[in-house]
Order: sequence, then structure tokens, then C-alpha cells
Amino acid sequence: MNILLTGSNGFIGNYFQQNYKNKYNISTFSFQKEDLETLDLTGIDSIIHLSALVHQMGGASKEAYWKINVDNTLELAKKAKKHGVKHFIFMSSVKVYGEESNTPYSETTKCEPEDDYGRSKLEAENKLFELEDESFVISILRTPIVYGYGVKANIKNLINLIKKVPILPFSKINNNRSMVYLGNLCALMDKLCETRTSGIFLAGDDHAVSTSKLIELIASELHKNIYLIKIPFFETLLKTLKPSFHKRLYESLEINNDITKKILNYKNPYHTEDGIKYMIHGENK
Repeated sequence: MNILLTGSNGFIGNYFQQNYKNKYNISTFSFQKEDLETLDLTGIDSIIHLSALVHQMGGASKEAYWKINVDNTLELAKKAKKHGVKHFIFMSSVKVYGEESNTPYSETTKCEPEDDYGRSKLEAENKLFELEDESFVISILRTPIVYGYGVKANIKNLINLIKKVPILPFSKINNNRSMVYLGNLCALMDKLCETRTSGIFLAGDDHAVSTSKLIELIASELHKNIYLIKIPFFETLLKTLKPSFHKRLYESLEINNDITKKILNYKNPYHTEDGIKYMIHGENK
């Protein structure tokens, strides 16, 4: 099978290339370095579209999100359909549902995005489905936080904090945070390539973890003695001064992807404990 991969230099794209290069003929395209007009799609069976402007903590303009996440996606999809590509996999996000919630999100949950990133992803999803027909199948893959070797942003910051500080004020946080290990996400992408199944699919490890449990798992793999304590008023102070950090540390964002697993007859190859281990040490060590 011949696959075109966008976002190939990114965290997910690089892993997919390295781990599935012997199974698929993978070619790549970069919106930043190449011209879509000159892209040759001859013989391409499926496109995995990972290229995106991801959620920016510091914010980005609505125009920037729309240009990259909506316009670029639709231009590529229209060209793919015109040139006979049969399957288009679009990497979306649980941000299409909204923000943190005490109720798990599923494939059928109503989407109510609260920021431009989430709205741009949902807009792209809807426009892609308008292009779908019997000869052009659309697969939407929504993900929570993706982690693995080389992870950046919040998870990397947490790892660095655990390395440096032996006592942290995050004891007994009883939230549920769904994540997906890079190997599990790419295995699901592989399954979609094999089956060419239309629809909305959710990626996630089999079990959500609390912030406290996540810290303990990371510390264990780092061989660090970590002490989690509870400081009076710390949570209230954090909620006031850094509400975005408070959400991610104390609130829940859980997914239930039973429908995805049933439709695709899919099982995750890695447990969360395996994923944490490989995130710290890599899979080849």
C-alpha cells in the first residue's frame, strides 16, 4: 500500500515512519517546504494527514488556525479525491468536544468546542465528510494528549519537574485524565489503513490515570524518590493564578472509545505502564 504522510517530521509522523516503513511505501509532503500544486498523487492509496497548527497555550489567531487546519486540509483532500486516492485519515482532537468534563467523551458525544483550535478541527471534520463518497473514504481520528519518547509541552515540563524537585504538592488528586501512547495511536492509524473504515474514531490508552498516579509512574521510571504532599490552599491559589494549569492538573478529561474498538476489532498493543517506560527510555532500550 502506498501512503502519503503529512507532518512527517513531527512527533507522531516520525514514529509512524520508523515503525511502519517495512509495511507501507510511505512518501511525505510538507506544506511548509513544498507546493501543493506540484504534489504528485499517482498511485497513492491513502493519505494520513497529521500536519496541523496544534493548540497554542499562548494563543494563535483564528485566521492561522483556519488556514492550516481547515484550508490546507480541504485543498489536500480535494486534490486527493480528484486524483483517485481512496482513503483520507485526518488527525483531529478531543478539543472538538470542549474542555475538561466529569463525563467521559465518546465517539457520539455532541461537539461543543470552546476555542479556535477546537473549532478549526471540527470545521475540517465536517467539510471532509461533505467530500466523502463510495470511492473516497474519510476516517476522523480524535486524540487526547499523546505521549511517548521525545514528547514536548506539558508532559515534558512535568518530567523535568519530577527530575528536579523531590517534593511536589500534588498528593491525592483523584481526577481521570485520558492519554494515548504514541505506539497505541500509530497502531490505530495502521488499523484504519488496513480496513479503510469510514467514521469518527477515538484513540486512547485502556485506562485513564490521575495526575498523582501519572507522577508516580514517571518517577518510578526515572528511579526518583518523589514525595507527594498536600498543601492547604495550594489548589485554590493555582486555580486563581494559573487556571489553565489547574484544569490540566486537577480536573478530568476522559474518553471512552469502546465503539472504536468494536468497529475496528482493535486492541491497544501497549499498557500505560509500558508507554510511560518507553516515553522515558525509548522502545529500543
